Amino acid sequence: MDRIDAMTAFVAALDEGSLAGAARRLGRSPAAITRAVALLEERLGTRLLHRTTRALHLTKAGERYLAACRAILAELAEADQLAAGERTDPRGLLSLTAPVTFGRLHVAPLVEDLLEANPKLEARLLLVDRVVNLIDEGHDAAVRIGHLPDSSLVAARVGEVRRVVCASPAYLAAHGVPQVPADLAGHRIVSFSQITDNSIWSFAPGPGGGSRKQVTVRPHYVVNGAEAAIDAAVRGRGITRVLSYQVEEAVAAGRLALLLEDYEGPPLPVAIVYPEARLPAAKLRAFVTFTVPRLRSRLAALPVSAAAKNLSGRE
Repeated sequence: MDRIDAMTAFVAALDEGSLAGAARRLGRSPAAITRAVALLEERLGTRLLHRTTRALHLTKAGERYLAACRAILAELAEADQLAAGERTDPRGLLSLTAPVTFGRLHVAPLVEDLLEANPKLEARLLLVDRVVNLIDEGHDAAVRIGHLPDSSLVAARVGEVRRVVCASPAYLAAHGVPQVPADLAGHRIVSFSQITDNSIWSFAPGPGGGSRKQVTVRPHYVVNGAEAAIDAAVRGRGITRVLSYQVEEAVAAGRLALLLEDYEGPPLPVAIVYPEARLPAAKLRAFVTFTVPRLRSRLAALPVSAAAKNLSGRE
C-alpha cells in the first residue's frame, strides 16, 4: 500500500470512528486498514492513534498529521479533476456546518436548491451551536455568526443579525414593559447561556448617549438552546435575549414583542468561512458562488432597528 492509500485509510478511520468502519467504506479488510495506519506510524516514527475496542483517539502528532492529510488528499482530488477537464463540474460530497436554527431556516433550503442544480453533487449538513474545526472534522465550509478571530480561513461576509430582547404580550401586560435596560433588574429573565452571560447583559448607550450600559439580571430560568428559551418566553415565563432571526416568525405572528430596540448594540456579522487552498474544489466554489448572493438577499430582508442601523459598522 502506498503512502496516499495509507493516508486515505487513516482519514477514513477517523471519519468513521473505527478501523472496521474505514474498511467498510473503502471496501478493504480491517487488517489492511490496520496495516495502513501502522505503515504511517512506522514511517513517521511516532504514534498517531490510541486504539481501544470502542474508539480511536488521536495523539497530538496524530491531530497535526490528520489536518495535513486532509489538505493533501483534497488538493490531489482537485488536481485529478482539473487534469480530467472536470474543474467546472461540481461533484462529490460537500460537507457543511451551520448554527442549528439559522441553518434550518436559511442554509438548508439553499443547499437543497444547490443539489437540485448540480445532480452530481452530494451534501452533508451538520447543524450545531458550536464552532466546528473545519479541517480536523473534515468539513468544507461553515456559516458562522459573530466576529471572526484571525485565522487561515477565508471569509465571505453575507450579512448581519441583531441581538434582541423580547417577551410575550401576556407577560408584558402582567409585569409591565421595560423602558430602559435598568428596568430588567425587576423582571423574570429566561437566559440563553450560549448567546449571553447568564447575569450581565450589555446594551448600547441609547437615545440619551453616554457610555454602554451593563445590567445585572437574575435569570429565573437558564437553558442552552435558543428554541427552549423562545418557547418559554412565548408561554409568558419571562423576558429573553436571543438573535433576531431566531424569533422572526414569533414576532411576525404576534407571539413575542421586541423590547429596548433603541438600546441594541451593533449587529453581529454572518459569514461563510472555508479553508484557504491553492486549488479550491469545484464543489466548494459552486457552494460559495451559489450561496453568498442568496444569503445576502435573505439577510437584507430581515428587519433592522433604528439603533442597529446607526451603530452598524462603528464597532
